[in-house]
Parts: sequence; C-alpha cells; structure tokens
Amino acid sequence: MRKLLLLLALLLAVTGIQAAQRPTVLNLWTGRAPHQSQDRQDTAKVYVYLPDKPSGRAVVICPGGGYEHLAIGHEGKDWASFFNQQGVAAIVLKYRLPHGDYRLPTEDAEEAIRLVRRHANRWNIQPDQVGIMGSSAGGHLASTIATHATKDAAPNFQILFYPVITMDPSFTHKGSHDNLLGSDAKKKLEKEYSSDQQVTRATPRAFIALSDDDHVVLPANGVNYYLECYRHDVPATLHVYPNGGHGWGFKPDFAYHIEMLLDLKAWLGSF
Repeated sequence: MRKLLLLLALLLAVTGIQAAQRPTVLNLWTGRAPHQSQDRQDTAKVYVYLPDKPSGRAVVICPGGGYEHLAIGHEGKDWASFFNQQGVAAIVLKYRLPHGDYRLPTEDAEEAIRLVRRHANRWNIQPDQVGIMGSSAGGHLASTIATHATKDAAPNFQILFYPVITMDPSFTHKGSHDNLLGSDAKKKLEKEYSSDQQVTRATPRAFIALSDDDHVVLPANGVNYYLECYRHDVPATLHVYPNGGHGWGFKPDFAYHIEMLLDLKAWLGSF
C-alpha cells in the first residue's frame, strides 16, 4: 500500500495535476513592433507563470497551429504547472500570425526572450538560463530562434515537440510553409527557414520529442534536426514514441504522456 501511495504521489507530481496560478498578462510590445501585421487586431502578448520555488530557469513557450491559429491551451498554458513544479518560470507567447510575413513570429519570439531577461531580477531568473520551447509550427519558430537569434535574444536551450523543421516542399508541413513564407517562396528563403540547415556549434542544447506515426509533420523533420545537432557537437536528445500521431502536447490521453514528462524532467535536471 505504501509503495502504491508513493507511486500515485509521483504520478501527480509529474503530470502537473495541480492547477497553475493565475498568470500575469503583458503586452509584448510597449511601443510599435518593427513590422506591423495586416491584422491590426492580432497583437502579441505573454502569459507569465512564476513558480513558488524558483530555480532561476525560464522557458518561453510557442504554441503550434500551422502558423494559422494558436493551440495556446494544450501546447501552451497547460504546460505551466509542470514547469512551475520544476522551479521553471513558464512564459507562454501569443505571437502574431504571419499571413505570409515571416518576420512577425520571429520578431515576437525574440522580443519575448529579451523581455524575460529584462525582468530577470524581478522574476528570479538567471539571464543565462532562458530557453525556448515549441510544438509543431511553434517548434519551427523555436528552432528558428535557436538557430538565428543572437545576443540578448538567443536562448540557452530549446525544447521541441513534433516540430516542423524544414521548409523543403518535399517534406515540410505545407500549411506552415505557405502561411509563413507564402506558397511561391523562393528556394533561398526556404533554405534560410529550414532549421536543420542552420545548425552551428553555437546552437543551444536540444530536447526533441515526436511520434513514429506522425503523418501530419513527418518524423524526418525532428530526426534530421537531431542529426545536424549531433554533427555540430550540439548536445541533443531525441525521443521517438511508438505512436500518438501529431499534436498531443500536454494532453493526458497521449499514451506516453507520463514517459514523456519523465524524459523531459530528467533532461532538465541534466544540465
């Protein structure tokens, strides 16, 4: 009986069953963003969830949605309690949708990381412990920041779930490609936004997780990114779960939900 109770306590802790505290909601841009969206009602915000016992670490979370909408629940806010229980501040980013202007999500994600560092003292965060996370198209955005951003916008680690990585039309996610770059994007731009082709030795360490039976975003996206990290001596871990398809996020009905959280918890504790 005691072992059963201990096991149940562990499962509750890992799954983050306790509700996260109410977030602080901030407009991302205090002035005008560098580029304006064609949808003037689409403004960027961050939802800030701070842990009771901070470890000094923070993660900016980019939900997916094919660059057409944002799955801000199970790929965003629902993660807050898990990270807070690890002492990690969770900053969920509502980024602007591109409508073919690839600069908008990138600007928002970079500014979100800068904002976290500007508030580092107030939020009990170490400026060199700020990571970025994304799922699906949000994984593409996160990997874009991880491979392109510099100075105070550069993350220290990255977490990618079933990410769109390439913009190569032969195996990209077409919706993400067209919404971000446009259906007639030039090959040079497709290469620039193919994160597997942008990895360098300066790319931050990565946690990558996906399902073998993902028919929406082909597993080759995440696998190729891992291989490029390996080739460039970037510390990375790749978890391929036998099934689950695409878009499971923090959904408890994902068959490997507990295993995935344990894998991520172990990885966060490894550095």
